[in-house]
Amino acid sequence: MMGGRFGLGGLVVLAVLLPVAVPAQAPNPFANSLPSPTMPEPAEGEAQLSLRAVLSGADRALRSGLAWRIYEDRSDGTRPAIVARSAEPEPSFRLAPGSYVATVTYGYASASKKLVMAGQPLSDQLRVSAGALKLSGAIGDFKIPAPQLSFSVFVPIGTNSEGRLVRSGVKAGELLRLPEGTYHVVSTYGESNAIQRADLKVENGKVTDATMNHRAATVTLKLVANPGAEAFAGTAFSVLTPGGDTIREAIGAFPQVTLAEGDYVLIARHDGQVYTREFKVESGLDRDVEVLAKAS
Repeated sequence: MMGGRFGLGGLVVLAVLLPVAVPAQAPNPFANSLPSPTMPEPAEGEAQLSLRAVLSGADRALRSGLAWRIYEDRSDGTRPAIVARSAEPEPSFRLAPGSYVATVTYGYASASKKLVMAGQPLSDQLRVSAGALKLSGAIGDFKIPAPQLSFSVFVPIGTNSEGRLVRSGVKAGELLRLPEGTYHVVSTYGESNAIQRADLKVENGKVTDATMNHRAATVTLKLVANPGAEAFAGTAFSVLTPGGDTIREAIGAFPQVTLAEGDYVLIARHDGQVYTREFKVESGLDRDVEVLAKAS
């Protein structure tokens, strides 16, 4: 397997060949010599259509993750009806004479082709221009656990990097099959403001393996009577920017919040009293942030 590795600021990208081609087994000369005893006899005029999908420009067969549809090719402007479907890598269909449109989807990539059946067996292939994204996150040399990450993938339109959403909620390590092109990826670590963005290119027949580098940390919020003392239960916390914008709210004795590197104001409310303190988040430094329950 060949690939390349390069960096873009806080982004590490590794492109490897997409492992979609599986060597085909030697053809069985007797496979089609007799009709299957479990299949009905073909109706008069019907013929077999055999299809396969290959990566555009590579001629490597796609062997999994395919969804096939055969539509009637209508010229009257009405919505075409699906006449057959399959999830097999190399499906065969029995079709009456006429015009059809064959489509295949591979993740978010697809291809289609117009075909004419004339009562004779026909074999054809559809070329799919596709690659894949595989995403992860890190803080320095520390890999962020997959459950703490979420990704959204967009297609840029004009000057809008988030012009069209392809998919949200993409998990770390998931293989997202996409048409060849450039995509804008938003990585969210935790549930607050630890967000990173990058433009990534998907190449035909390759997996773009990208690591989004975050500058953030997880802090545990506590309201205490004295430093290091037991935290008060049922405390309502608000994390604000120095300008007063609310970043996150939480209730409990010691809730954990993941925040981007920077300065914050913490407000704690308990038993009708309000306590505040300022604190700083440094990337990669997880720690407790205590508010003293004392009158200011």
